[in-house]
Formats: sequence, C-alpha cells, structure tokens
Amino acid sequence: MITANLLLLLVFIFLMAVGTPIAVALGIGGAVGVYLGLDATAMGMIGPNTYAAIAKYPLIAIPLFILTGAVFERSGVAARLVEFAQAMVGPRRGGLALVAILVCMIMGGMSGSGPADAAAVATVMLPSMVKAGYPKPFTASVIAASASTAILIPPSIAMIVYSVIIPGMDLRALFAAGLIPGILLGTAVAVPTLILSRRHDFGALESPERPPFWSSLRRALPGLMAPVIILGGLRSGLFTPTETAVVAVFYGLFVGTVLYRTMGWRDVYNVLAESAKISGVLMLILSLAGLFAWAGSTMGAFDATTRALLSVSDNQWVILVLLMIIMLLAGMVLDGVSIYLIALPLLVPIVQEFGWSYVWFGVVMAINIAMGQFTPPVAVNLMVTAKIANVPLESTFRWVGWLLLAMAVALGLILVFPEIALWLPRLLGYRIT
Repeated sequence: MITANLLLLLVFIFLMAVGTPIAVALGIGGAVGVYLGLDATAMGMIGPNTYAAIAKYPLIAIPLFILTGAVFERSGVAARLVEFAQAMVGPRRGGLALVAILVCMIMGGMSGSGPADAAAVATVMLPSMVKAGYPKPFTASVIAASASTAILIPPSIAMIVYSVIIPGMDLRALFAAGLIPGILLGTAVAVPTLILSRRHDFGALESPERPPFWSSLRRALPGLMAPVIILGGLRSGLFTPTETAVVAVFYGLFVGTVLYRTMGWRDVYNVLAESAKISGVLMLILSLAGLFAWAGSTMGAFDATTRALLSVSDNQWVILVLLMIIMLLAGMVLDGVSIYLIALPLLVPIVQEFGWSYVWFGVVMAINIAMGQFTPPVAVNLMVTAKIANVPLESTFRWVGWLLLAMAVALGLILVFPEIALWLPRLLGYRIT
C-alpha cells in the first residue's frame, strides 16, 4: 500500500514535469494508484467515480459563467469600461495604468477567470498605454497582476469548485468573502504601479483630455450592471448561483446584440463554440481530478501526506506559512481549479485540526493562487499578456517582483485580520464556519 501511495503521487508529479496535460496526468496517476493499491474490482469504479466528480448540479454554473465572460468580452464592454474609468481617474501620471487595474477588477466581476480577464483588458489597453509611453513589459505585468483578482472577485470559477468540494459550503458566503480582499489586492497592485510610473516617468505622453463623465457612464452602464445583477440576485435570494449564471448569460447576449449591437449571429455562434471548448477542457480536468482524489483518499495517500505536514510543527502559524508557500508554488505551474481539486483533500483535515474558518481559508488559498498566476516560470496570466504585448516573458520579471511584494502585504493583513474577509458575509448573515 505504501508503494502504491507513493506511485500515485510520483506518477502525477513525473507526468506534470515532462509536460503532460494536467487532465491526463491526474487520470493516469489515479488509475495507477487504483490498479496497484486496491483490488481488481476497484478498477471497475474508475468510470463511475470519474463521472460522479462532475455529476453535481452546482457545477453547471461554471460553463455558464465562462460563457458570460466570453459574451461580455466580445460585446465591446471592455472598451466602454476603459472610457468610463478614464473619466473617473482623469489625466495624471500613471493614470492609464490605474484605468487598466480598475477595468480588470470590473471585468473580473463578469468572467470569474484571470486569463480571460487578462486577455480582454490587454487587447483593449495595450495600444493606448504603449502610445502614452508605458513600456510593454510593464504594461503586461500590471494587467496580469490586476487580472489575477478575478479569482477572488465574484463570480469566481475557482470559488464555485471550492464550494462543491467542501460539504455544506455556502457559495454566497464565499463570494461575499472574496469581494473586499479582491478590492484590497487591486489597491495593493495600484500602489507600486503609481510609484513606478512616477519614478520612471511612464505615461508622460498621456492625453490631457478627460472623457465626459456622464456620457461615458451612460455608455458603460450596461456593463457595470452585470456584477450588480449577479451579486444582487444572489443576495436577494431571487436566484441560486446556477440560475444567476443563466441570467448573466442572457443579459450579456442582450447587451451585445440589442443595446450595443456589436454582436451578430456569427459572433454569437463563435462565442458559444469557444466557451464550449473551454468548458469541455475544464470539465475533463474536474472529472479526472475527481478520480485522482478518490484514489488518493481511498488508499490513504492524502491522510499520510496530511500527517506529514502536521508533524512539522504544532504551531498553526508555522503550518499556515508552509501551506501558503506550497500554494504559491502550485499557483506558478497549475490553474486555480486544479489546485483546489488536488490540494483540498490534503488540506481539509488541517483546517479542521486548527479550527480555521473554511470561508476564510478559501479566500487565503485564492490569494496565493492569484499571486501564482503572474509569478514565473509558468504564470498563466503573465503568459497571456506577454503574448499579446509580443514581449519575452523574462522582460517582465523586474516589474513582477514589486507587484508580488504589494500583494504579499495584502495577504499578510488578511492572515492577521481574518475579519477583512469575514466581515461582509457575517454582516449579510451567511454561515462562515
């Protein structure tokens, strides 16, 4: 059994190291563990457990929110949000960088996906920021860091997965808990961005003209209403999270085809096809991660790993810092959904051991994963923005460090003062245990 437990993890790590797709690595690792560690009849459970991992009603919200983000990206909402943000920020040194950060946070409230957020904002903001005197590597770094807040600001796809894995978890509490930390992280990114912009004279060529506030607000209002509909529907109890995702999709289509008239039938088809492909890949990862988690928990591999972590120290702060380092490293090479699926079976017993709030811990995990999304060597958000900017990834490294430091300070505040995350869900009457 010990050999099988080790092989379960070693096969997965080896396959990831040689560049195997995450879904394949999870499936093969789980199958090897079942074959070696359990009896022959257990092989017949591979199919049912793979299916059971995605046969959960709340997971329907994931492809729907992916579609919502794609619709709003294609409908031209980002460009109108940029104009409105410019009207709010005004002409100032570092102003366009602040606009990019603000738009990333608003778009995160529509898509729930960091890479999608990064792609949409970089496509719109990059030309104007380069023209205003911002270096491409700096612009790519700021947008990648800002887009990582999408994993916190509702509707977060990773948070939906977290709520499904933790029994009895209230997704509304998670969404509420992620809102203020998400804004805090966006503010943390803005501080070094402004300092660096002024120190290096970035944005010296920004236009002194300020878009008229009320007319830009009127044009951006349909896009700004999307987060209001999502959060308002959840808070009022009018919609379940899945029903909210359906409403958001139809609202996005209404905005793109009727209000803005930027989407034709061909655009609608392309958005549906693109979202179906992304959702299919994600659901494949979810299903095979379910197999991996079932194999590891049945064989006791996860329990053994948890005991090893707890044996390091009986001080909760030592364990917490160790977990944060592990989550940051994982976020550098894996997407947030995969990390939740792989890590939570290991971490739930630790959360129970120290009596931490599941809601607070979900937010803390999300922040670490957000930091990993723009931390080299993989840095999925940074890869997206660097590709759009057509610059090598290593050219962004000198700027990424400052942004990471600022987000680490924000993370430290939430670790020391959990009420930053728990105050809003507590105020709204949600269960935060």
